[in-house]
Amino acid sequence: MPHFDTLIRGARIVDGTGNPWIYGDVALSGETIAAVAPPGSILAENCGEVVDAAGMVVCPGFVDILSHSILSLMVDGRSLSKITQGVTTEVMGEGWTPAPHGGKITRILPKHQFSGLLDPSWEARIPTWTKFRDWLDAMIDHGVSPNIGSFLGGGSLRTYARGMAMGKPTADEMETMKRVTAESMEGGAFGVSFALIYPPSSYADTDEIIEICKVIRRYNGIYITHLRSEADTFLEGLEEAIEIGRRADVPVEIYHLKAAGKKNWWKMAAAIERINQARAEGVDVTADIYTYTAMGTGLSSVLPPWAQADDKFYENVKDPHMRARIKAEALNPSGDWEAMVDMCGVDGVMPIGFMKEENQQYVGKRLSEIAEMMGKDWPNAVMDLFASEEQRIGTIYYSMSEQNMQRKLRAPWTMISTDAGGLDPAWAKATGPYHPRAYGTYSRVLGKYVREEKILTLEEAVRKMSSALCDRLGLRNRGQIRAGFYADVVIFDPETVGDRATFEDPHQLSVGVRDVWINGGRVLKDGEHTGAKPGKIVSGGGS
Repeated sequence: MPHFDTLIRGARIVDGTGNPWIYGDVALSGETIAAVAPPGSILAENCGEVVDAAGMVVCPGFVDILSHSILSLMVDGRSLSKITQGVTTEVMGEGWTPAPHGGKITRILPKHQFSGLLDPSWEARIPTWTKFRDWLDAMIDHGVSPNIGSFLGGGSLRTYARGMAMGKPTADEMETMKRVTAESMEGGAFGVSFALIYPPSSYADTDEIIEICKVIRRYNGIYITHLRSEADTFLEGLEEAIEIGRRADVPVEIYHLKAAGKKNWWKMAAAIERINQARAEGVDVTADIYTYTAMGTGLSSVLPPWAQADDKFYENVKDPHMRARIKAEALNPSGDWEAMVDMCGVDGVMPIGFMKEENQQYVGKRLSEIAEMMGKDWPNAVMDLFASEEQRIGTIYYSMSEQNMQRKLRAPWTMISTDAGGLDPAWAKATGPYHPRAYGTYSRVLGKYVREEKILTLEEAVRKMSSALCDRLGLRNRGQIRAGFYADVVIFDPETVGDRATFEDPHQLSVGVRDVWINGGRVLKDGEHTGAKPGKIVSGGGS
């Protein structure tokens, strides 16, 4: 009988720690890495399969701490666009999770580009997910290729206790949030996530978040956040995150660190200096980034958050009195919300996620062009689009600096994430354009920023995509090519790996990643998905 299931030989091993690469052989047995040995020291006859990786790099699988694959995994558990980049673990929950369901949550799933592709049975199942863990268990039962985990969405938490109402929670509502947070941490959540530009997370003040974070502290949880501002009050938003970490005594992870809007680009250097200072003072602050200078979110970010209060957004954009109020605030922002048109300009906003046939003519056009086509000013054009679509309308915002991208990449405490779901062009094309980061984030790091521009060494890039994330999440048995660790393993060609997706033509898979194993199961062979779904749940310290 063979001693090992698989022998990978002849490759450069980049072990994920940041150490210099070495030549060696890697043996897999069952779900784990059985041995990492000098070249030729493991006999082929002792192995069930021998994989020749000469000229290739073997490294740990990549971990996406900012995945939006909640819905796309329900559509297709293979997560093709992530697997073909070498992603083996996806961690979800930026502001929203489909569980726990209950309390004052009435909407089962948000309307989305992929909604029409979902099996209707999900609508019936989701209300039964009364515990945080129920959702993750259901996804494993469904079958998924990557490992999956999640933070508790702070927006979902607040909706559970308070609905979409603005203002401070009552004492009873706060106790409900604390109870649900504790239950979710015990169910495997890595911590709590507040996306502070999106309602209802944006309705939570600093003290409320700190009270929730005191609960996750008992479970060694992490506070992870989309800052309250990434633009005009970017530094103030960063200061709030640091304050929450300090007062609640919890680690802080900043989602997709950025300084948005040309007038704010200078703030990135100051933000990096402030994070370095906070770390020197003993506040555990880190950040993740995606490697594109345009961001993607919903079109509603051009309108004030209070327009969504009490879950009446689509009613409000149809009501003449409310439209007048919304328009006045959109054109002259008060300064206490992230006004995306004010930040990017009307020419820097490109709505792409239209579902209605009559709106397909606007796909890929800038908001200035759409408004002109509609014969309206831009606020009324936006509100009419929402009245028509009644869904978030995915939008690209051109807002960031390449110089800042390189500055962020060099910071030792940054990690890589996608801020996207896992897609397959075969079905995703029909849903319309999408941000190319879903297809190319990790490959772009290896191709553009390692091979071509030499901003990062290969070893440091792999660390930022593997062990750094696992260390952050407390996954002590993943993220390295090390005997005894789970066999989440990637083989790629360092000379060809790269992204192909663009904003103009986003539905293109990356190239150069040849083979991927997850928990010892081969999900990518010679660049083709095998259909295997060996993904497991990865959990935080409270479970």
